[in-house]
Amino acid sequence: MPSSLMLEVPALADFNRAWTELTEWLSLLDRVIKSQRVMVGDLEDINEMIIKQKATLQDLEQRRPQLEELITAAQNLKNKTSNQEARTIITDRIERIQNQWDEVQEHLQNRRQQLNEMLKDSTQWLEAKEEAEQVLGQARAKLESWKEGPYTIDAIQKKITETKQLAKDLHQWQINVDVANDLALKLLRDYSADDTRKVHMITENINASWGSIQKRVSEREAALEETHRLLQQFPLDLEKFLAWLTEAETTANVLQDATHKERLLEDSKGVKELMKQWQDLQGEIEAHTDIYHNLDENSQRILRSLEGSDDAVLLQRRLDNMNFKWSELRKKSLNIRSHLEASSDRWKRLHLSLQELLVWLQLKDDELSRQAPIGGDFPAVQKQNDVHRAFKRELKTKEPVIMSTLETVRIFLTEQPLEGLEKLYQEPRELPPEERAQNVTRLLRKQAEEVNTEWEKLNLHSADWQRKIDEALERLQELQEATDELDLKLRQAEVIKGSWQPVGDLLIDSLQDHLEKVKALRGEVAPLRDSVGHVNDLARQLTTLGIQLSPYNLSTLEDLNTRWKLLQVAVEDRVRQLHEAHRDFGPSSQHFLSTSVQGPWERAISPNKVPYYINHETQTTCWDHPKMTELYQSLADLNNVRFSAYRTAMKLRRLQKALCLDLLSLSAACDALDQHNLKQNDQPMDILQIINCLTTIYDRLEQEHNNLVNVPLCVDMCLNWLLNVYDTGRTGRIRVLSFKTGIISLCKAHLEDKYRYLFKQVASSTGFCDQRRLGLLLHDSIQIPRQLGEVASFGGSNIEPSVRSCFQFANNKPEIEAALFLDWMRLEPQSMVWLPVLHRVAAAETAKHQAKCNICKECPIIGFRYRSLKHFNYDICQSCFFSGRVAKGHKMHYPMVEYCTPTTSGEDVRDFAKVLKNKFRTKRYFAKHPRMGYLPVQTVLEGDNMETPVTLINFWPVDSAPASSPQLSHDDTHSRIEHYASRLAEMENSNGSYLNDSISPNESIDDEHLLIQHYCQSLNQDSPLSQPRSPAQILISLESEERGELERILADLEEENRNLQAEYDRLKQQHEHKGLSPLPSPPEMMPTSPQSPRDAELIAEAKLLRQHKGRLEARMQILEDHNKQLESQLHRLRQLLEQPQAEAKVNGTTVSSPSTSLQRSDSSQPMLLRVVGSQTSESMGEEDLLSPPQDSSTGLEEVMEQLNNSFPSSRGHNVGSLFHMADDLGRAMESLVSVMTDEEGAE
Repeated sequence: MPSSLMLEVPALADFNRAWTELTEWLSLLDRVIKSQRVMVGDLEDINEMIIKQKATLQDLEQRRPQLEELITAAQNLKNKTSNQEARTIITDRIERIQNQWDEVQEHLQNRRQQLNEMLKDSTQWLEAKEEAEQVLGQARAKLESWKEGPYTIDAIQKKITETKQLAKDLHQWQINVDVANDLALKLLRDYSADDTRKVHMITENINASWGSIQKRVSEREAALEETHRLLQQFPLDLEKFLAWLTEAETTANVLQDATHKERLLEDSKGVKELMKQWQDLQGEIEAHTDIYHNLDENSQRILRSLEGSDDAVLLQRRLDNMNFKWSELRKKSLNIRSHLEASSDRWKRLHLSLQELLVWLQLKDDELSRQAPIGGDFPAVQKQNDVHRAFKRELKTKEPVIMSTLETVRIFLTEQPLEGLEKLYQEPRELPPEERAQNVTRLLRKQAEEVNTEWEKLNLHSADWQRKIDEALERLQELQEATDELDLKLRQAEVIKGSWQPVGDLLIDSLQDHLEKVKALRGEVAPLRDSVGHVNDLARQLTTLGIQLSPYNLSTLEDLNTRWKLLQVAVEDRVRQLHEAHRDFGPSSQHFLSTSVQGPWERAISPNKVPYYINHETQTTCWDHPKMTELYQSLADLNNVRFSAYRTAMKLRRLQKALCLDLLSLSAACDALDQHNLKQNDQPMDILQIINCLTTIYDRLEQEHNNLVNVPLCVDMCLNWLLNVYDTGRTGRIRVLSFKTGIISLCKAHLEDKYRYLFKQVASSTGFCDQRRLGLLLHDSIQIPRQLGEVASFGGSNIEPSVRSCFQFANNKPEIEAALFLDWMRLEPQSMVWLPVLHRVAAAETAKHQAKCNICKECPIIGFRYRSLKHFNYDICQSCFFSGRVAKGHKMHYPMVEYCTPTTSGEDVRDFAKVLKNKFRTKRYFAKHPRMGYLPVQTVLEGDNMETPVTLINFWPVDSAPASSPQLSHDDTHSRIEHYASRLAEMENSNGSYLNDSISPNESIDDEHLLIQHYCQSLNQDSPLSQPRSPAQILISLESEERGELERILADLEEENRNLQAEYDRLKQQHEHKGLSPLPSPPEMMPTSPQSPRDAELIAEAKLLRQHKGRLEARMQILEDHNKQLESQLHRLRQLLEQPQAEAKVNGTTVSSPSTSLQRSDSSQPMLLRVVGSQTSESMGEEDLLSPPQDSSTGLEEVMEQLNNSFPSSRGHNVGSLFHMADDLGRAMESLVSVMTDEEGAE
């Protein structure tokens, strides 16, 4: 649409945007419909697609109001505008989107109808396939049941009957196969656009199996018919052969008698006639040789089947008679020939016989050579074997003739002299009888040797050929069996492969199952590699033997290798695709967590699997979930709660509810942890392990609280919180113990059950825990309030004093047991007091007290109820108490009792008695009996109470005597150093939050002076063991190597500070060079007053301890924070220089790091409340909020004043103010470093 029309008709922009969105959605829907393919013949896949189509139709119908609204809007636009071009464009677009809507709807309806028809046709085909496979199974069973039986007419006839019955059954079953084929063809024809591989492959397998069965039945029937015919003809053939034997024997006898007559040799004509008759007889004998062998083979088979019967004995006798007559007939024929040959010139007859034998041997050798080479497949070699068997029978038949002739020649040669016959042929002259005899002898001997040599050669050639045939038959049969087996296995694997659905159509939840199935298939087809290798080895062996495989075998081998490679590639591709899909969309892919954010936010994943979030509107990224950022911002509302323990507990309670961990029971959490085998507490957990465990937890919560738990959002939020607490560097790993500590601390369980579980995680197998293990637990626990910026209120990050306090409570035993740990935790140690307070806050949420607040007049009081033990009938609600509001006549240091549940009459009477008793007590009594609501630990000044004298709230059990805090030695200078760093940070935070506090400046100054006086008194105690006597003692106690290392680190940080300052100066000059307004000069320092003695003493003490390890660490941390602030300032300056005319806002807090934005100093230490037994306790104390001093002139106060002036509370400043603030910040940090690193020369 032209932009001019957009400007002319502003409403067209909204119409155009809505039209574009709907058009793109319809186009996408149409493409999805066309791309959705189903596996024809897979009912489950078809049903799933039908369900998807129904859901798509429902989505389309749900969007119909959007179409109608668009049409209505178009009509309104047409009525409002007079621009004809705009009206035409609107009309055209409405017609196009209506047509597109109708087309998509029609496609959906047609596709749905097609799927229903496909489901019906597939069901019919599957039923027909089952019937066809059933008849195939029956046919195979009958074929496998056939065995070799008796070789009798009755047995063969029975087999023929069975075979014909099976052939008849096959003819009837052909209908089932035809029906399945017809239905398959219908599926292939009607649904060719979908995936028909399964139908095609199954149909091919059925037809191949059916054709093989029909062929086997037909061949068996023909073989049985032939066998039956032979058995029927056997008696007739045997009688006919015996009759011929009788006739031939008579003829042979006649010829034998004729050859033995006297003077026969003189009648050459008679000899020729007898020779012709003998040749006729010999021809008949050779013609009946095959008949004899067939009868002999069949008779042997019949004898084996009739073994043990009378018929077998009779048949054996007849066969013996036949064999005897056959042998005699052949012998007589040979005798007749020898006599007839003897009737002519003897040497000529022998010469002719040897010549005939040589010619015959040469012909047979040529015939044997023509049988080569070996065939390339089993049927061809089998045929060669049959031919060679007949050839060997000929050799066997000819062997007696050759041996007889050679024997006759040998006898003849022994009767002759050893001379040759050469001259007989060389000189045509009449030779004498003696020389002629010598030449004949040489010629016959030479011919006899040639015949013998050729005969042996022919036999060797035949034996070698038979060996090759036998070896080829064995190899080819092995190859045939191997190829058949491999083909069967490949077909089975291909059927499975053909049933695969496209990966894009698989459900995300089923990806793992499909992956396991494909891996199982890969494991099943892996052995096929050996089968393929075996087949190829057999083929190579045949080639080595000189056997050239037939084209059929070569194509079969190539097909098998190709199919195997394709199957391998398909399986590996399928595994890879499923792995990628499982990685990108599976349960461990974090894909399901992408729905935890809405536009314009997008959830992304870093290389170490840590999630981060992209805002496409502002084109920025952050580590924190948008909802987590909102949660952190909302936690700032709780900063007006004065008492840090309650402030922290209320923040954690809000966080607990946002993460839905208030619904998680301890047993459910333990089950999830056990399910994921999280037992090695020292082992790290990566992001996927954390997500999997959290998913298990929240899936169970969703089943129990369907309307309260959004699994992706809760998992992502809880992961975000755990990383903020235990992995601020976003390395992608936290320890198992840290994970358990975070989850268990915020779950729904009894307080002592949590203590027991956490102690069990760090205890050894014997149930005892040493200091190191307890330190690990307390370290992970203190990270929870540290992330909220409240760690200073609970003794800081140093857990050593807490560990020491616990083991001192246990009389300094090397290990403690669970009971001692629970007793210590019941005292609510300072580092862990936030956890029982969290439980009380949770218990008080629904408590309703029938009382009226004496300050805000709220009635009934919801939540905590505070009853004064100084005045009768004086109650305060939790809102007034937490904000420090008081009524006339009541002060905060008066004793009070807290209730998180409605009171009972007994408690009312007890409180009345206490009020009455307190009426008669003086202020001196309360001052001498201070009570604390927690067990203090010496985290800074060992032995000194962390509460100031002004702000002590002591909630101990009513029936127990007050106990003072344990007094420990004062020689721990590390704790002193930590104290000074903590006080410096508190002064900075007090100055930063001054404008937001409601305490008057005079009160703040008084409180600050009281605080300084308290700590100076602690430093000036007279105990020789409480503090060092001189700086030399401190320096001697430090190791030179450690001091030097820390000094080098400090020098590096100072160098980095100078580099950043130089970068800042460069940017400042660049700013001035661009012609922007000059930067304002830094404000002059406020006039300072002389240092007070106590302030000077405090600074002198800090200088004496400057080389201590803890002091150097504090200084390094300050410099690191300063460098980070300068880096942030430089980054903002670069952005401002790119856009010099833009206005910049300076914000000192970061939403993604709530630990900085939520830090608030409202007291020197928090007021902690403790309820024991019936949730009642006494309290005494008043407000302890600190504010910045107004007229302090010490070195530290000057530094803090500069820091506070660098970050005023006002939010909006121009670029000049930004440079001003950065310059002030640099000067303030330089002053701080100079105060901290100055040598003793200042003294």
